[in-house]
Amino acid sequence: MARYISRRLLHAILLLLAVSFFSFLLLQLAPGDFFDAMRLNPQISQHTVEGIRSEYGLDRPLPIRYERWLRAMLKGNLGYSVASNSAVAPLLRVRARNTLLLSGTATLLAWLLALPIGVWSAAKRGSWVDRIGSVATSTILTVPDLLLFLGLLLLAARTGWFPTGGMFSPGVDDLDFWAKAKDAAFHLALPALGLAVVMMPVLVRHVRSATIEALESPFIRAARGHGIPRGRLLFRYALPAASNPLISLLGFSVATMLSTSMLAEVVLSWPGLGPLLVESIFSRDVYVVVAIVMLSSVFLVMGNLLADLLLFASDPRIRTE
Repeated sequence: MARYISRRLLHAILLLLAVSFFSFLLLQLAPGDFFDAMRLNPQISQHTVEGIRSEYGLDRPLPIRYERWLRAMLKGNLGYSVASNSAVAPLLRVRARNTLLLSGTATLLAWLLALPIGVWSAAKRGSWVDRIGSVATSTILTVPDLLLFLGLLLLAARTGWFPTGGMFSPGVDDLDFWAKAKDAAFHLALPALGLAVVMMPVLVRHVRSATIEALESPFIRAARGHGIPRGRLLFRYALPAASNPLISLLGFSVATMLSTSMLAEVVLSWPGLGPLLVESIFSRDVYVVVAIVMLSSVFLVMGNLLADLLLFASDPRIRTE
C-alpha cells in the first residue's frame, strides 16, 4: 500500500512540476505584459516602469524567475499579484473554496442521478425506455456547454426562480447560520444543476455500458438462475462487478467538472476561480494565472489519486500486482 501510494505521489509531483514550468514558459512567450498600459502613459517615465518591473522580479530571465517562484511555493508563498498589489494566496483561498463547493456538489449530484439511471437503462436494454434515454443523453451531449449555461441564466432572469449571480443575497450578514446556509444553497442550485446536466450523460452511458458487461458475466447468470430478485441482482451484484471502470471514470469526471466549472462560474457569476482567472489573463497578472493553473492541477491530481486508491481497495488484482 505504501509503495503504491508513494509511486502515485511521485508521478503527481513530476506532473505538477511540468505543468508549472510550461505555464511559466507559455506566459513568457505571450506578447506584452501588465505594464504595457503604463508604458503608453506619457506621464509615467520608462525608468519608473522598469523600476516597478524590477521590484516584482519580472525583469529577470525565465529560469531565475521560475526557480525563485518554486522556492517560494515550497514555503507556501504563491507569489505576488501585480494587479491587486497583494499576495496571491489570500486571493485564491476563498475562491478555491467556492470552486470546490460548486464542483463537489455538482459531481455528487451527477453521480447520484447517473448511477440509478444507467443501471435501470442497462436492465431495460433494447426497450423503448432505453431508446428514449439514449436519445435524451445524445441530445444533451450535442448542446454546447456555453449555450446551456446561457439558457439557465436566461431562465433565472426571466422567471426569478433562481438568483442570477453571486453566492449570497444582500444583507445576509444579519442572518443566523442556518439562514445563511439556506441562502447559499439557493444561489448554488442553478450552477450545480447546470454542471450536473453537462456531466450526467457521459456518466449514464458509462454506467450503462459497464452494467451491461457485468450482467453478461457467468456469475450473474448463475445468480439469476438461483432466483435472486432483480433489484438485488442489479445493485448488490452487477453494480459492484462494474465498479472498476466507474471508479476510473471518477478521476475523469473530476477533471471535466473542474474545467467546465470555470465556464459556469463566469457565465453564472459564481465567485470561484473562473472569473479570477479571466481577469488575471486579461490583465497579464502572471503569478495569479500560474497559481490558479497549479491549484486546478492539484485538484485534478487529487481526484485521480483518490480514484487510484479506491481501485486499490476494491480490486484484489491490483493489490496482487
